[in-house]
Amino acid sequence: MNYETPLEAEAADAQAPGDTAAATGEGLPRRKLAMLAAFVLAVVVLVAVLLHSGRDSGLGDGEGASLPVVSVLAPGTTSITGMIDATGTLAARREMPVGVVGDGGRVVSVPVEPGQWVGRGQILAVIDRSVQNQQIASAVAQVAAARADADLAQSNLDRGLQLVDRGFISKADIDRLTATRDAAVARVGVARAQLGELRARTARLNIVAPEAGLLLTRNVEPGQVVSGGPTVLFSIAKGGQMELLASLSEEDIAGIHVGQAAQVTPVGTGKSFTGRIWQVSPVIDEQTRQGTARIALSYAPELRPGGFASAAIQSGTVVAPLLPESAIQSDERGSFVLVLGKGDKVERRAVKTGLVTGKGIAIADGLTGKEKVVYRAGAFLSPGEQIKPNLVKPAAR
Repeated sequence: MNYETPLEAEAADAQAPGDTAAATGEGLPRRKLAMLAAFVLAVVVLVAVLLHSGRDSGLGDGEGASLPVVSVLAPGTTSITGMIDATGTLAARREMPVGVVGDGGRVVSVPVEPGQWVGRGQILAVIDRSVQNQQIASAVAQVAAARADADLAQSNLDRGLQLVDRGFISKADIDRLTATRDAAVARVGVARAQLGELRARTARLNIVAPEAGLLLTRNVEPGQVVSGGPTVLFSIAKGGQMELLASLSEEDIAGIHVGQAAQVTPVGTGKSFTGRIWQVSPVIDEQTRQGTARIALSYAPELRPGGFASAAIQSGTVVAPLLPESAIQSDERGSFVLVLGKGDKVERRAVKTGLVTGKGIAIADGLTGKEKVVYRAGAFLSPGEQIKPNLVKPAAR
């Protein structure tokens, strides 16, 4: 059986149309023409969709359809209270160290605790005085003995004066009796002075508060042996007054002065306390380039020396346009904004920034507040570029 003849016939039939087209030169195959027509139809549909979406987006017809829509705002003017934020450490405004002023000895009792209010002259610690008490008793006896000698000398002088008139003793004897009496009286004075010294030295064994205030620290316990010197046993905040040592940059510290109000918030409390700057450091630290503002505070349990706190210091009030940070740009020529000019074309306007607040930045110079300022996307626009403005209202101030 011969299978080759049908296969050759099928191959001839498959090649016949191509060969015929090639032989007759009739152009592109019908399949390619159909694909080209489908592509052209898809392009037409895509263009129609884009034109329709352009109308829906509000770009308008004709030349305005290609203009970008940009938000602008007229800021007007606002009364702005400037605030300077700072942080620092709480401390006693006048901290008084207290130590032993006498000879010292063994501590008998300590009747106070940290956090307690103490009065001026109140005893903070008592030192054993058994030896000093015996010395005082001895001195009292010496005063009594000297006083007795002085009384005897005075009696002898009185009798001598009665006898000299009768001629029984001479005036020289009277002089000796007078000298004896004077010496005895002097010894009484010496004994009394020694007694007073002992009593004063003994009284100094009591450690007392030099001023009324809040007791901050206690570094002594009963049974401890202490001696006079620089050792600090107690520390007292005079009058309970506190302060915040706020660290400020050179620029910020130049804008504050004594008497300005500040709100101080200790870490972990969430409660604010009103204080006032009572001293501004005249020196700037060479390493940190910062200065210190000392903010006086009244006593409150939440104000603990050594704690960390933040402060908001009022730095004055101005009336000026207030812009969001997104509207202000800067380059090597300085700060500037883009404003809407004639023909809805953007123009560059140099500005000088002022107070910085949580709601925006004050413009100290360059704007009146009546201009329409590009709100956002200023970085993507160039001066002279025409836009389609979309006016927005300023945020509530």
